[in-house]
Amino acid sequence: MPSRRALLSAAVKLSAVSLLVSPVTSALAEELTLDENGLPHQDWFLQSLLELPDDLALAQSNGKRLAVMWELRGCPYCRETHLKNLGDPAIADYIKTHFEVLQLNVTGDRTVVDFDGEELSEKALAEKYGVRFTPTFQFFPERADGLPAKKPREREVARAQGYLEPKHFLALFQFVSDKAYEKQSLRDFLRAKGA
Repeated sequence: MPSRRALLSAAVKLSAVSLLVSPVTSALAEELTLDENGLPHQDWFLQSLLELPDDLALAQSNGKRLAVMWELRGCPYCRETHLKNLGDPAIADYIKTHFEVLQLNVTGDRTVVDFDGEELSEKALAEKYGVRFTPTFQFFPERADGLPAKKPREREVARAQGYLEPKHFLALFQFVSDKAYEKQSLRDFLRAKGA
């Protein structure tokens, strides 16, 4: 059985380690705001009437691109995306400058109007687009021209599923903003950037 002194020493070391790690984590966690559905939310996310053609037109008029972030209540990878990636001021500033981000709930019941005019729940829209993992980011073209006639997945210019480390996450948004998808795959783009 360890001595009292050994236990005290171990407790002091553990406290020191937690002080090195927890202030940043707890400070970020305290800043994480949950919306009415229990999803982490950024105050700069798009306030939308959930009409995708209008959201795309708004993004275009603001000189930005439309990104949809699919989340699920309690998703640890969504939380990590908010804390580590969107919590990084440089990444958040880049995204705010170049994108309108619409947050949707993969199991939600709010009514969304798709590019083809179909009205359906968030959950049904996720199924229509084959969104099965959270977080998932969908990126759409600058204009809605021809989108209604395309199959749902063919409307996207890029998609990323699951958690991405911050440098890859930022590169994903740069890939879309720079229209690199017109010339190469995301994988090739990341390789070229050394990400």
